[in-house]
Amino acid sequence: MNKVFDSAAAAVADIPDGASIAVSGFGITHSFPSTLIVALRDHGAKGLEVFCNGLGASGHPTAQILAENHQISRLVASFSARPGPITPAEEQILAGEIEFEVVPQGTLVERMRAGGAGIPAFYTPVGVGTAVAEDKPMGEFDGSAYVLERGITTDYALLRAHRADRAGNLQFRGGSRNFNDSFAKAARVAIVEVDEIVEVGELRPDDIDLPGVWVSRIVRSTVRVDPAKLPRKAERGGDSRREYAGKPALSRAEIGRRAAAEIPDGGIVNLGAGLPNQIATWIGGRGVTLHAENGILGYGGFVDIDSADPDLHDAGGNFIDLHDGASFFDSVSSFEIARGKRLDAVVLGAYQVDAAGDLANWAQPGRPGGGIGGAMDLAVGARSVIITMEHVDSRGRPKLVERAEYPITAPGCVDLIVTDLALLRRDRESADGGFVLEEIAAGFTVDEVLEMTDMTVRVPRAPRVMQENW
Repeated sequence: MNKVFDSAAAAVADIPDGASIAVSGFGITHSFPSTLIVALRDHGAKGLEVFCNGLGASGHPTAQILAENHQISRLVASFSARPGPITPAEEQILAGEIEFEVVPQGTLVERMRAGGAGIPAFYTPVGVGTAVAEDKPMGEFDGSAYVLERGITTDYALLRAHRADRAGNLQFRGGSRNFNDSFAKAARVAIVEVDEIVEVGELRPDDIDLPGVWVSRIVRSTVRVDPAKLPRKAERGGDSRREYAGKPALSRAEIGRRAAAEIPDGGIVNLGAGLPNQIATWIGGRGVTLHAENGILGYGGFVDIDSADPDLHDAGGNFIDLHDGASFFDSVSSFEIARGKRLDAVVLGAYQVDAAGDLANWAQPGRPGGGIGGAMDLAVGARSVIITMEHVDSRGRPKLVERAEYPITAPGCVDLIVTDLALLRRDRESADGGFVLEEIAAGFTVDEVLEMTDMTVRVPRAPRVMQENW
């Protein structure tokens, strides 16, 4: 059987108006099936129901161009909004042109996996106590609450792999496998673009990551994204620090250094994007294994764009190198690691944390939907949840509050908070399960820290100094 099509245009030519389509791709530009997306845009099918992690960045050959061309009527994704300018998709969501359903990343791939396996629904702990669970059936097992999620099947899937043979057997490369497996299995017609097409038999059985039984059509990639041209968010450097009343707080690097001291030697850890990545600098030589939601275990430090391998990146889009023993897998397996309690710790940023340990880090007022990503799965699955953040937001408002006002990521999940002014540890053995102010930054008093804290906390007689506990 020869599944190779001469062009991407021919491969998508029968996609009708109103079709449901799963589109792979990770972050804002990584691993999108750009050749097929451009062909679908040019084909012009309208009223599409699109399933994806996120539509990606504007100005690049990502699924965002389908929104720019007003081809989407319904979007099911983990990201609809990211920091920065409002995208065409967000504008259309606000205008009611696109119906939007936000889905946690791990739930999305599991719903696809279930649909492809003929499983109509399953229960998950992810989303309990959040907006994601609204109007969905609930169940209780062994004393814990779970949300019922429906399996997903689609008419088509647009995917990307490294290599394929003419029978549709696929080989992926690096961290680019992510959603492709589950999306292919859920689709009636899976269309895959690849860097190289070989004859049947040239791929060894051990090299085949996804058998051709799930693949209908193959095309060669002709539209590629140059890593050097990928949009890079301007990150504040590790030396960046705020001042409060003229006194310097901990720098971003110092927040990471103090939080890193709480990571267990030999632990398996997931680092969220942004400030949590500062921890990576301080865990060398301690046997810590880093986990990324896009399907990597055992990556190392960050590399410059000039020497970047486009298929080696973490879930935040940072290009990375690998440690000996590193492994790649799909996002279904990645979230099995998370929900299956294999992570010793996850380190996340936050908009707010409240006195009950509720975490809010995925949505802000005024933006449609938000960006859950893998945070909900990680927060309910890790053995320990550590939050790193600045003590107040950019407008000087406390981020530690009595009751969170922003949408909740996971209730009661936070164990430790490390800010640029303090370290607070949750006392789960106490009656109220509240936080204890264990340490404060050098040069600050307890009263000064509490003035910028809108959360009831317990204060020991003599809190320690953060810089003395690296």
